[in-house]
Amino acid sequence: MEQICGYIERITFQNTENGYSVIQLKSEKQDLITVVGCMPGIQPGVTIRCFGHWKQHLIHGRQFELKQFDIEAPADLIGIRKYLGSGLIKGIGPKYAQRIVEEFGIDTLSIIEHSPEKLLNIPGLGGKKLEKIKECWQSQRSIRDVMVFLQSHEVTPALAQKIFKAYGQQSIAKVRENPFSLARDIFGIGFKTADQLAQKMGIQIDAPQRIDAGIEFVLSQLSNDGHVCYPLDEFFIEGEKILEVSKNKIEERIEDLHQENVIFLKEIFECGKKRKFIWSKSLYLAEQGISRELSRLKKGENTLRTIDIERALEWVQVRLKIQLAQHQKQAVSSALSHKLLIITGGPGTGKSTITHAILNITKMLTEKIILAAPTGRAAKRMSEITQFSASTIHSLLEFDFKNGGFKKNRDNPIDCDLIIIDEASMIDTYLMYSLLKAIPDNARVVFVGDINQLPSVGPGNVLRDMIGSLSIKVVTLTEIFRQAEGSDIILNAHRINKGIFPQLYNGKNSDFFFIECEENQDVLNTIVKLVSQRLPNRYGFDPCSEIQVLAPMKKGIIGTENLNQTLQQILNPKEAALFRSGYKFQAGDKVMQIRNDYKREVFNGDIGYIQDIDSDEQQVMVRYDNREVPYDYTDLDELVLAYAISIHKFQGSECPCIVMPIHTSHFMLLHRNLLYTGITRGKKLVVLVGTKKALAIAVKNDDVKKRHTSLQQTLMEYI
Repeated sequence: MEQICGYIERITFQNTENGYSVIQLKSEKQDLITVVGCMPGIQPGVTIRCFGHWKQHLIHGRQFELKQFDIEAPADLIGIRKYLGSGLIKGIGPKYAQRIVEEFGIDTLSIIEHSPEKLLNIPGLGGKKLEKIKECWQSQRSIRDVMVFLQSHEVTPALAQKIFKAYGQQSIAKVRENPFSLARDIFGIGFKTADQLAQKMGIQIDAPQRIDAGIEFVLSQLSNDGHVCYPLDEFFIEGEKILEVSKNKIEERIEDLHQENVIFLKEIFECGKKRKFIWSKSLYLAEQGISRELSRLKKGENTLRTIDIERALEWVQVRLKIQLAQHQKQAVSSALSHKLLIITGGPGTGKSTITHAILNITKMLTEKIILAAPTGRAAKRMSEITQFSASTIHSLLEFDFKNGGFKKNRDNPIDCDLIIIDEASMIDTYLMYSLLKAIPDNARVVFVGDINQLPSVGPGNVLRDMIGSLSIKVVTLTEIFRQAEGSDIILNAHRINKGIFPQLYNGKNSDFFFIECEENQDVLNTIVKLVSQRLPNRYGFDPCSEIQVLAPMKKGIIGTENLNQTLQQILNPKEAALFRSGYKFQAGDKVMQIRNDYKREVFNGDIGYIQDIDSDEQQVMVRYDNREVPYDYTDLDELVLAYAISIHKFQGSECPCIVMPIHTSHFMLLHRNLLYTGITRGKKLVVLVGTKKALAIAVKNDDVKKRHTSLQQTLMEYI
């Protein structure tokens, strides 16, 4: 193979899934060279040696097609400056890189390695910064050792950095001991990556540790799809696909793991017949725990004094200057007489009014009232509507960094007489168990939610299962109230929920519009023009903070990934950018957190804005509401662009304006509850762009993807 060497001037394109990249390489002998191939984890400023072949592309001209590459120390002054200024060494950004190279020239890297104290000669570079540079340089040297080891097994530099961050000096020993631990311990490394490494290290395909890791991986993937448990006969099919070993081998390991209480097996009824199911230990204990805790709370003695409910209802209507409908009165009455209550209903059915009434009456009995919701945005909206303070469930439970888990639990419960949980359909099995454990025996608990929305992002269908068990008092609201009747968003949401095609007359004063576009490219162009020009000009909406594009899928021309790249170019065009994890980040970008991070107190689905990118400190500052949160460069795989996001991720949130593509190219995800959830996120305006055929498919398709759980059955046994 031919080879070329140089530093990466810029990254033109990078695929986040497979690492396929297009880069501009600057070498000593030639101007910028276009290199194409698989280069995950590379960054501008890094010097690489590329092995491959030259080819002539019909459109893009001469390119170097990469087969493999090695990272090398830079050989010339420009390369050294680019390397130091790339952000790999904390404390040295482009400004200091320029000064250091001017001072020490070609000996720069040797000086940093052997005589770092000489850096104090650089104006503005003091002792603290020197210590940070020395520490980071040592860390980089250790990372290079890990990279050498891992690259011999064809692991990418980006993964090597992740491994070093998790295991430190123990990285090589940990990987040698059990490469499958990577999939369990490190976010972003899955079983397939760990398996490739294990096989290169000589671990046999039918080794018990490999099969055990594969079983754990399949259970994890199934939980990502919403399942708490899974039929064992179907699990074997999934396991054989992943592991490529016989069913007997998998069955042997499952029996052993069951005996060791690592997984759980149990027969339960499904569709009228008994089937054996498999659970991970954590989900089995959580599901059983939810049933046990709900039983405890239902049987617990209520310590609030008894009141005349009829008089309380009359009093609260006068106080709030409202007239409660019969179902609303029933809901308020049930909240004052039952230990556990579920209030469910669609938009405009008065859930907020009921909550307000319950709060005002209960406040006359006790000050110990807690309001909470699964997301920060839902909690904020709850506070605005009720004028009572509300928090997220995570902050209410207080994460314990020292011991893991939450500080609030059965031994240290929340101090409350009443707790109201909004957007309860969003709560998954794990979070519900943690919440219920922390509620004292005497407390009344009211869950408020809309079961016709999408289920939780995490595993389970908790609210629906609680209702289906018939073991908890439920009030279902169906009447749309007068103040909501003028909204086409609400009227169409209820039509869609009933399987009726929405009204699309696009009246001048309507808050619901449909723009017909047949081709994907036309849909994309229309959305871009709506967000960047038409809607801001017509309604005064801010394109970033007051308009949210929601899409059913990630892939394709009108998937979230392409929408994000296109909208970023239009709404936030900038020269300077940071490439990490295949994404381009710029100051001013709208971003979303994609995993729970208890240390930073930001959670899956939280949306913020990049305030600053500090290349010297290798830090990105993101503002969430009124709080700024720092991210190290190595943590940026927790962030994605959020100009367009999935409907699932925006659950529990609202935005003044929602714009949504609805097209048959998203055929697999055109479901009624997805469409319903998407349009009910809009407070003032909803605009659908696409085809009537796709809209009709979504309205008609009520075939909700089944989630395997046993909570409904378990609740019936416990309560």
